Amino acid sequence: MKIFAALLLMVLSAGAMRANVDELIRQGDAYDAKHESDNALKYYLPAEKLAPDNASLMIKIARQYVYRMEGLSSDADKLASGRTAVAYSERAIKLAPSECDAYLSNAICWGKITPFLGNKESIAASRKIQEAAEKAVKLNPRNDYAWHMLGRWHQELAGIGGMTRTLAKLIYGALPDASFDEALRCFEKAIALNPGRLIHTVELGRTYAAMGNETEARKFLEKGLAMPNREKDDPETKRRGRATLAELN
Repeated sequence: MKIFAALLLMVLSAGAMRANVDELIRQGDAYDAKHESDNALKYYLPAEKLAPDNASLMIKIARQYVYRMEGLSSDADKLASGRTAVAYSERAIKLAPSECDAYLSNAICWGKITPFLGNKESIAASRKIQEAAEKAVKLNPRNDYAWHMLGRWHQELAGIGGMTRTLAKLIYGALPDASFDEALRCFEKAIALNPGRLIHTVELGRTYAAMGNETEARKFLEKGLAMPNREKDDPETKRRGRATLAELN
């Protein structure tokens, strides 16, 4: 009887902990939906202590550390927050090695910190982005943002030149087959899967601009800029789009 009572207590305790974790995540999700990263972390981080093996939660936490970069004043603080995001995304991969979202999170996190890295580390990060994005697309070819990240990788690597290209050859051994044409294909695939996500359209336009196709660049940039903001990064995406459009004038 005592053994049964002990087992019952264990089951009830586990159930209570699960309910507590679920409630913490639910409250964190409410702030995540409003892009209030610091408030979301107030609930996600305690939930992490109770459920350190929850890959989905690791991805949510990584996203908050990426989101909060925008509000930080120094590049050093932004990089530190970004590196924390990378670490959580890597934990998600270890916990869920067959989940697309874990690799996609990793690719996004590395992409966010790349502007704050030196040339050598930036190229090394590019390789990580490539590997994670390709894995994400393979695991879920219906994920539009996975295609987007792969497109961004092609776009960025195809556009490098000079000393950076020489350094990339040293790190990669030989430069991968990145191309603007492949970037176009990836962005077009992303748009087909989710036409309402303006970042796909803007980056398609920016790729055409990098290729020197002003007509197509202007068409897609103007289309993307006319779309309503729906996501956290949309204002920054439009800033990039307007800057590219201004260069065409």
